[in-house]
Amino acid sequence: MELRIDPDSALPIYLQVVDAVKHQVATGRLKPGAQLPTVRELATTLRVNPNTIARAYDQLDGDGVITTQQGRGTYVRERPDNVHLARVRQEQLRALMDGVVGKALSMGYSIDEVRDAFDAQMARWGKMGNK
Repeated sequence: MELRIDPDSALPIYLQVVDAVKHQVATGRLKPGAQLPTVRELATTLRVNPNTIARAYDQLDGDGVITTQQGRGTYVRERPDNVHLARVRQEQLRALMDGVVGKALSMGYSIDEVRDAFDAQMARWGKMGNK
């Protein structure tokens, strides 16, 4: 499992870990049944406090993404809830859009300019055969 965190981000590190794991599960990079690193291993790798990783794992467990089996480890749930995965994917897309649109608006572009640029880019992608 490869995670990257941005210590300069406004998003707390534990939420960056949560989002990264959810993204990897939603995109299939982390398969059902895959074992995650221990709290200590991931904390060492990311150079963060183990409590930060424990908090992320607690949230992921509460969200139904992972399961922790005492003495055995932490795993991606065998039967991920498709509704949950679809919701996670939509949340990630919304966050991406919020970031792009928010930045464009903060740079002085109007809503109409952003919409026109988006529509033009989608048309270009459509011509390239992406769906």
